[in-house]
Amino acid sequence: MSLVNIVLDEEQREGTTATVAQWLIKEGDFIEINEPLVELETDKVMMEIVAPTSGVLTKINLTTGDEIQGDMVLGVIDSSIHNKDSTVKQTTPSQAISHEVNTQNKTAQNKASSPAVRRLLTQHNLNIKDIHGTGKDHRVTSRDIHSYLKNKPCLNANKNSKLIALNAMRKSIAKHMVKSLLHTAPHVTSVFNLDLSTIIAHRNTNKEKFLLQKANLTFTAYFIAASTIAIKEVPLINSQLHQDSIELFNSINIGIGTSLNDEGLIVPVLKNCENRDLLSIAKDLTRLTNKARSKTLTAQDVQNGTFTISNHGVSGSLIATPIIINQPQSAILGIGKMEKRVVVTEINGQDMMSIKPMCYVSLTIDHRVLDAHQCNMFLSSFVMYLENF
Repeated sequence: MSLVNIVLDEEQREGTTATVAQWLIKEGDFIEINEPLVELETDKVMMEIVAPTSGVLTKINLTTGDEIQGDMVLGVIDSSIHNKDSTVKQTTPSQAISHEVNTQNKTAQNKASSPAVRRLLTQHNLNIKDIHGTGKDHRVTSRDIHSYLKNKPCLNANKNSKLIALNAMRKSIAKHMVKSLLHTAPHVTSVFNLDLSTIIAHRNTNKEKFLLQKANLTFTAYFIAASTIAIKEVPLINSQLHQDSIELFNSINIGIGTSLNDEGLIVPVLKNCENRDLLSIAKDLTRLTNKARSKTLTAQDVQNGTFTISNHGVSGSLIATPIIINQPQSAILGIGKMEKRVVVTEINGQDMMSIKPMCYVSLTIDHRVLDAHQCNMFLSSFVMYLENF
């Protein structure tokens, strides 16, 4: 017998907490190398772990809902069996009873080909027969399940309200935010005014050219470019605090907070911004945004961020403070809603009033790493770059 442990590799373990969503095969089943074996859910994405070798799954150590820490062994595969016809499955009386009770529901659920649908059915203990399918041939989609859950009140003694179960993402966000704000970093925020006139004119001139190259030229692309310039001016912004040192990163990897409506928040990361021009930023930002909205981001898409931008203005917010730092980063930039405001400027020694497209930009810092001096230097550079684009 040759036993192979199923563990997460370093890249899959880095920077996130994972729980077991569901096993795709049972103990005693044969599986080929690189076939999907188990689905994991993190606070950011769903991950599919594939079999490291062909063989029989002899043991499952962690079941649905169990949290994976470090190099924990999820299960064990016996690689000495090379033919699925050679496997011998043993069924205990309790397993037989459980199988008989659940056969009808399992058969129905297996008609849903999407792994995401099967995961949601298992996660929320749902019967697929209760859900109206809107897909081809009335097949149930993940959208149908989310709609069903949204309109299905939880059991609650108070008839004047309903309970909404916290999903894994929301639980993780809550834990992460409380840790960042109350137990880790003292937050300090500075706010500057930003005149968007110059980049609006540039965008109006160039957005069609960018579209021809499959790049959606959004304001966020400009904010990423300006953040990169400002970080080069103030490298300490792009850092992480350790117990006895501050680590300055050479790569500028900027995360973009992206709302998933009621489901939570995801932060895809645009890597190596220090080597990118506006077109390159816009192209990759378009790709990541599309993946976020279609829920196809991978673990690699949301890892290794060194700085974050929260464009809270897209939902109408003028100023949000403090925007909670995405630990273990040292700062987060907030962009407020653009609105036309009366601005007083001096022209030929005279104060003149004009109407400008303005927004508030804020930088929240970890005061253990940064002071107001670096914070204001960053915002000054950020604003200057955009107003003189």
